[in-house]
Order: sequence, then structure tokens, then C-alpha cells
Amino acid sequence: MLDFFKQYQLQNETVAVGVSGGADSLALVLRLKECGIKIVALTVDHKLRPSSSKEAEFVANLMKKYDIEHHILIWEGEKPKRGIEAEARKARYDLLSKWCKKNDIKYLAVGHHRRDQAETFLLRLQRGSGLFGLCGMADIVKQNDIYIIRPQLNDSPDYLRKYLSEKNIVWVEDESNQCDDFLRVKIRKFLPELESKTGISEKRLADTARILRFTRDYLEFEVNKIINNQVRKWSETVFSFSLVNLENLHSEISYRLLAELLRKCGAKDYAPEAEEIFRLMKVIKKDDFKGCTLNGCEILKAQKRIWVIPEVRDEFLLAKAEWENFVRVTPQYAKAGLPYKVRRALYCEVKKV
Repeated sequence: MLDFFKQYQLQNETVAVGVSGGADSLALVLRLKECGIKIVALTVDHKLRPSSSKEAEFVANLMKKYDIEHHILIWEGEKPKRGIEAEARKARYDLLSKWCKKNDIKYLAVGHHRRDQAETFLLRLQRGSGLFGLCGMADIVKQNDIYIIRPQLNDSPDYLRKYLSEKNIVWVEDESNQCDDFLRVKIRKFLPELESKTGISEKRLADTARILRFTRDYLEFEVNKIINNQVRKWSETVFSFSLVNLENLHSEISYRLLAELLRKCGAKDYAPEAEEIFRLMKVIKKDDFKGCTLNGCEILKAQKRIWVIPEVRDEFLLAKAEWENFVRVTPQYAKAGLPYKVRRALYCEVKKV
């Protein structure tokens, strides 16, 4: 555990820990406490089950016993009737991230372990994911201006349960972990059979995801180098890139470049689906390409460049006088000769129209 914090130079950081009451998160928070990491525990009560409040109180009492600061965050409001698993996950991370930002904590630790990684690999394989998806979960990733860290990603769930059992600590078993309505549960139950019949273990799957991440890291390095050296950044979300240079890139790099620009421009955690980007790559090459929208962005060609800009309501018209007043305050745009739609996007971004 300490090796993880040394590797990422986090020994002196205060870390928030998401603690649900399950074995994985309880083991995480207690192991961090033993290692001397400065922590505060956070439990989200989704209010989806009658027992959820009791489980949150159970965690609160256990944290008090171990002298760990603890807060319960409640998911208020009406709950969705469809896609409840995904929506609950989103709500959980939103609540945790907002609390961290409000309290000036940059790092949020979660209890994912090796089997979670193996399940994620198979889930994404079933969905037809490419390299980036099959890499699974990262040790550390920035999301909503908070760094999500996973110190237990190489540990088996059996090890974590053994750790708690040796301390005579009970944990809560989530009822949804036995519900076959969820694909992840079906995969979890299938993993032992997969190993017994093929030798493909959860460790082998998790190791494969980790190996693939080396390739992903290299591609991200190359794409970021292009963004830093060749992409013109007119603001945090307005970008342009030479059409000639785009055509000369390897298709894998051009795909990754467009995906990252669309993610940044759209201010999203994730890029659009691969098929959408592939379609964009095809239409951009056509002489009659007039522009399109994707991921909350507008993509257009002008001045021998490809532009990726935030999408603006069509009914908003930027008057010449408004632009002239705008560039008096932002003179860096005055003589740039920007296309109208780019000027409009920049104006709307700064003015929050």
C-alpha cells in the first residue's frame, strides 16, 4: 500500500476514501489508516434500499471506533426508473467529488481490486471496446478536477476479506452483487468457470489490461505532444489544426487526436464513441464537408484548418459591433482573421451566452 503512495508521491496528501461498508472499501480505509496516510472517510447513502441508512450508520460507528473522520452524503431527490446502476454510480462520484472540492481535497481513493479489473476487461470486451477501453481502470485518473486513485487494483478480493476477518470485522454484502439482471454480476459468476476450463484467471485478465495500458500511455504521450506543439489553442475549448498535418498522421493517431480534442472542447470526462469518430474522420476528408456537431462541439473546415469549437445555438447572431467591443478587451483575437463561427464560439465562451 505504501509503495503505491510513494510511486505517485502522495505520502503527504490528505485522501478522501469512499467507504460503502463492503469488504473492499472497509479494507482500503483501514489499511490506509495503518499506513499513516491522512484520510477522511465518505459514505454515500443512495436511499435506494430500506437498509441503506443502517449500513451508513454501521460504517460511521466503525470509523468512530478507529478514530477516522467520517461523513455521510445523501443522494437526494427522485430516483431514475431506468439505468439505476449507472445513475447511482454517477450520483455517487458527483457527491464524493463535490465534497472533496468543497473541502480542498484533491485525491479520492476507491476500493477497486483485481477482480473488478478483470470484470471491467470482459465487460468492455463484450461491448466491443478498443485498446483504451480494454486497458480497464487506471491506478490514478483525473475526473471532475479530482484525482481518483485505486491503491488496491493489484490485490485480490480474497486477500482483502482475509485481512478483515483477521481483525474480526464484518462487512456488508450488497444485495445487487447477486442480481443476475446486471451483466457484471453474470461475468463475476462466470469467472471461476472460465478459469477452470481455460486457465484464464482474473489475475491473467487484470495483467493483460495492465500491459495494454503501456501502449495506451505511449499513444497518449504522442497525442499530447501534437496538441502541445501543433494544435492552436484559442481558449480552453477552441482548437484548430492543419488539415495537411491531420492527413499526414497515422490513422490511429489522428483518431486519438480528434477524440481528445472533442473531449476537451466538449468539457466531458470521455470522448465520443469510436464509431462516431470514425465517421467524422471519413466526412472531414470530403471536399463538400460543411461541418457537423458531435459531443457538444461543432467541427468545421476553414483556412486550410480543421476547427473544433463549442456548439452554439443557431439563433444567436454575433453583431460586428459586439465583436469589436469584445476584441478591445481581448486584443489577442483582433487580427487573427478568425472565421465567423469561431468568433461567435469564443464570444459565447467568455461572455457565457
